[in-house]
Amino acid sequence: MMGMKTLLLVSLLAVLELTLAAGSHHGRSMPGSPVNISRTDRGLLQVVLSAARSFNNQSNDAFLFKPSAIHRAQRQVVKGVRYIVDLEISRTVCRKRDNNNNLSNCDFQPEGRLHQTFQCHTEVWVMPWQNETRTLVFQCKP
Repeated sequence: MMGMKTLLLVSLLAVLELTLAAGSHHGRSMPGSPVNISRTDRGLLQVVLSAARSFNNQSNDAFLFKPSAIHRAQRQVVKGVRYIVDLEISRTVCRKRDNNNNLSNCDFQPEGRLHQTFQCHTEVWVMPWQNETRTLVFQCKP
């Protein structure tokens, strides 16, 4: 009888461990854990455009860069919304000196000498009720 109780306890612990490791509860994410979101999420698109603006402001490049791909997009609800994004930012044909603020009018550089893409990771915390957005992490590499 004792062996059956031990087996049952070990089985329950294994199930609990798997559930915690998966970060889910009944097939759903645990509250407060990051969840994957659609690449067309409005808040995500604002974060991605803001990342491109930050990149352009920090860059000494003569050309503007804009997002070219989103590889991973997650949202986490913690005293606001935290976006965790892995994206690519690529050089466009628009020059900074032309003061073109609408990146959608800028085509990407064709393959060749001026073509350049950076892999970026950003984490942005948005608190809409305070009208505040904080960039926690923003890193790019060629």
